[in-house]
Amino acid sequence: MKTLALLLLLLATPPASAGPEPAVLTLSSVAFEPGTEIPREHTCQGADHSPPLAWSDLPAGTQSLVLIVDDPDAPDPKAPKMTWVHWVLYDLPPSATGLTAAVRELPTGTRQGRNSWKRQGYGGPCPPIGRHRYFHKLYALDVKLGDLGEPDAATVMAAAQGHILGQVELVGTYQKQ
Repeated sequence: MKTLALLLLLLATPPASAGPEPAVLTLSSVAFEPGTEIPREHTCQGADHSPPLAWSDLPAGTQSLVLIVDDPDAPDPKAPKMTWVHWVLYDLPPSATGLTAAVRELPTGTRQGRNSWKRQGYGGPCPPIGRHRYFHKLYALDVKLGDLGEPDAATVMAAAQGHILGQVELVGTYQKQ
């Protein structure tokens, strides 16, 4: 009888709350909505300025951020052969909440890697053919990566392995007019 009473009590008792749901890392831009066209200003056919980006809800324990912008549709979205990297930033401080459009001064401590043009800095969409997708990928890490020299995106991501607390993507598209 005691076993039956205990079982009924357990079934009638609501489960203990685990607390509020954890926040989910977000990434957005006021320049374009997810899945829509990136404005010409942020491309090679415009001023080639970096788009404004904002993020929030970093996972607990975040020590740095990585931002990589790439195009997996190069050179032709109907027959992609490579991923073209447009921007590599790492060791962004967790106190930063985003980047302004045409950013000239990066948050203190931010390091830059090389893009596919073999230089640092932002290089906007400039697809040779068709409509391409541009992935803005933000990673929250539990470490600072430190001086990696002038790494490419693959080197930054290899150093980040095992340290990613959260990640999010914002995808925009572009086709030359």
